[in-house]
Amino acid sequence: MLADGRVISSGGKVVKNVAGYDLHKLFIGARGTLGVIVEATFKLRPLPEREEFVAARCESLAQAEKVIEAVLASPVTPVVLDLHNRDSLSLVLGFAGSREEVDWQLDEARKLGFLETTTLSHEHDFWAKPEAPRRISVLPSRVCETLGGLGSAPFIARAGNGMIWHRGTATPGGELPNAKLTQRVKDAFDSTHIFPEPSL
Repeated sequence: MLADGRVISSGGKVVKNVAGYDLHKLFIGARGTLGVIVEATFKLRPLPEREEFVAARCESLAQAEKVIEAVLASPVTPVVLDLHNRDSLSLVLGFAGSREEVDWQLDEARKLGFLETTTLSHEHDFWAKPEAPRRISVLPSRVCETLGGLGSAPFIARAGNGMIWHRGTATPGGELPNAKLTQRVKDAFDSTHIFPEPSL
């Protein structure tokens, strides 16, 4: 339900080639700033037979960007695509599924330069620190460009969807490019501003 009382229902169907907002992603990504989600349906999948994580170290963000583009253009379908700078600038791919499926994807990943076996320890170490990180949401194509403005601040970036968490002192480049769009969406869907304001 929207702030003005209108009810939106999509019936759980996804229609391609339709102009307008993807309301599922819009409301989920809004974190309660556009309305209250009162019902959710989840699809459960069995635990995968096998999970594996591999990493590729990068000398620079420019190199990382090229590797990310190569991954996205490849036939692999990782469940994890993280870029972090815990010990060095590294890309982590995670695969899950049947043994045969994971083996095939690992072979494809090796062709892209993912030669090191790894874990998700970078994730644990980042969130274990007491200081709360800042969050930035950008287009996936702008992840590396945005990270360039963070200097040496610790970060984890979800390179597939553009979510970045960092412990820098400021937002790189001043106001985020999506801040004005976020405000326009907020004004349209919550014109009386009764829900929380978005935090960057």
